[in-house]
Amino acid sequence: MSTPDSLTQAGLRILMIAPTPYFSDRGCHVRIYEEARALIARGHQVRIVSYHLGRDLEPVPVERSVAVPWYDKREAGPSWHKLYLDMLLLITALSAALRFRPQLIHGHLHEGALVGWLVAKLLKIPLVFDYQGSLTGESLNHRFFKAGSWLHRLFIAIERSINRLADRVITSSTPGRDELLAAGLSGKRVEVLPDGVDTMTFRPLSRGEARRRLAINEDLPLVVYLGLLSRYQGTDLLLEAAVLLKERRCTFHLLVMGFPDQEYRVKAQELKLGGFVTFTGRVDYADAPLLLSSGDLAVSPKLSVTEANGKLLNYMACGLPTVCFDSPVNRELLGEDGIYAETGSADDLARCIEQALADREDLQLKGQRLRLRAREEHSWKRRVADLETIYAQLIAVAR
Repeated sequence: MSTPDSLTQAGLRILMIAPTPYFSDRGCHVRIYEEARALIARGHQVRIVSYHLGRDLEPVPVERSVAVPWYDKREAGPSWHKLYLDMLLLITALSAALRFRPQLIHGHLHEGALVGWLVAKLLKIPLVFDYQGSLTGESLNHRFFKAGSWLHRLFIAIERSINRLADRVITSSTPGRDELLAAGLSGKRVEVLPDGVDTMTFRPLSRGEARRRLAINEDLPLVVYLGLLSRYQGTDLLLEAAVLLKERRCTFHLLVMGFPDQEYRVKAQELKLGGFVTFTGRVDYADAPLLLSSGDLAVSPKLSVTEANGKLLNYMACGLPTVCFDSPVNRELLGEDGIYAETGSADDLARCIEQALADREDLQLKGQRLRLRAREEHSWKRRVADLETIYAQLIAVAR
């Protein structure tokens, strides 16, 4: 009789469903890529099925749905276009599954879980749902509908139904698990699998080289941000905090790396922050470690209290002390070495940044401890071992 260990040692065939323009240098894409890459390094065969947009990253093979020339949205967030994009994704996933003959389906995000459920039912194999936050919550954050509207109520019903489809749900944070349990999902079906980080790739690199590449003075105290730019990611609050720092005559410069950036470039000019903020636009994932190494302090003003915040791990691995809002997700990652501001307060965010920059010795010590924490507790090697255990348990039961 096969044991879970023998199943994973033999190498599994895993089909991942990614209902997104993978890879587009942003949060959930990093989790998808790093999970797949770590599994391949352990001897498993992984295929990702995704939308027509995005780019492939070695060594992970990707199969893409039929191109839709009028759709080119790469940012996160809901869209009515996804109704037909996910139908095309289902067709692609079925075709890939019949050729690849996976032993397990791993669906990312709610649409990936729904498409994956249909494929898993057809092949009579297990389904893992990689839950990275509430579909309804994300839609509210992006103002896709109004709170309390009929569409809001419909999304709640759809989300709760999808949450129950998988044989196992993995969440990227403990608050995410608690959210599912509060909605009535059985604790036996939900497990926490936090984001990880490749600490060999993300590590402190040459500060001087990074500053020269960015044309930023090496003597300036530099605060860095890397990620999507949006209201719910706290970008508006970050610029408001920069205005307050400027008014307090704090010596600083803010490096904002990510997209979509045009709206915030205009806003920064309107706020007279031209000499205090540098925008890079989209940053290639391969360039992120070097550009992060330019900073003295990182910041993440994300407003969601249950969604994962994987950028913190990249900050930690690069040895960057970090200011963020006080939430269970952020505390779970940063622990006592995080610098926590009152959630939603630009004034307190500015206060924390100013105080942190004033004590450079303490900043260095915090950064060193966070780097060590990332290496010891949050490596992808450790995460993928936990994921293998989940896979093997499900396949053993299915047999």
